[in-house]
Amino acid sequence: MNHSIFRKALSNPLALAGFVIIVLVFLLSMLAPFIAPYDPNNIDVKAILLGPSMQHWMGTDGLGRDVLSRMLHGGRISLLVGLVAVGISTVIGVLLGAIAGFYRGWIDTFIMRLVDIMLSIPSFFLILAVIAFLTPSIINIMIVIGLTSWMGVTRLVRAEFLSLSEREFVTASRTLGAKNARLIFTHLLPNSLTPIIVSAVLGVAGAVLMESGLSFLGLGVQAPQASWGNILTDGKEYIQFAWWLSLFPGLAILITVLGYNLLGEGLRDALDPRSGSH
Repeated sequence: MNHSIFRKALSNPLALAGFVIIVLVFLLSMLAPFIAPYDPNNIDVKAILLGPSMQHWMGTDGLGRDVLSRMLHGGRISLLVGLVAVGISTVIGVLLGAIAGFYRGWIDTFIMRLVDIMLSIPSFFLILAVIAFLTPSIINIMIVIGLTSWMGVTRLVRAEFLSLSEREFVTASRTLGAKNARLIFTHLLPNSLTPIIVSAVLGVAGAVLMESGLSFLGLGVQAPQASWGNILTDGKEYIQFAWWLSLFPGLAILITVLGYNLLGEGLRDALDPRSGSH
């Protein structure tokens, strides 16, 4: 993507807001070891369930741990899971979509039937079933989410390849004797980046939500490591009188997912030439 595309995307106020949110969340999470006021795993029995104050801006949890510090460190885990999981699903989706759209025939039929089978199974329940047989860990969560969320990218890339294969520049390259690898990586794939980029940005939001849901159920990131999902889990026990334990991680998930969705929609408008009239 060139600079003009970014400028066009960020000229949309909502997309710009999404970009600012993502950058802020990313910076706060990456700088957590330096800006967190306390050790996120430090237990203080004298500070159990303290409300927000100047000493603990987001209060403390049932073990006296500072919620702000755990939120900052938890952001690193949640974003890491989201980015890596989307990376895995995008690579798989692009590879299968390119093969299906370029070679067509029985290969295309086989891959698309596989996609249909995967889509017929609710993703969350599929992930729950797989996680049940594995030890809950960050690595397993990233791999499982990535391996169960490639279907949308596959369909998008296949559709782009089917459309682009009929264009004059591809036909001309074929006539001049260009090999399949050159056609795919030089002509077709670079011109298919629009849905890939948009899908990846929107996919991070979905992966963050998925990780939070799994951690909330106790199947994701395990204590004492903090993630927004398991901070929410801690809060449900005290929700009647310790509202901050549910409010702050819930807001963090909401704002982060909203940021990626806003940026994704802005990029879609900027990258899609048909959106010029909007």
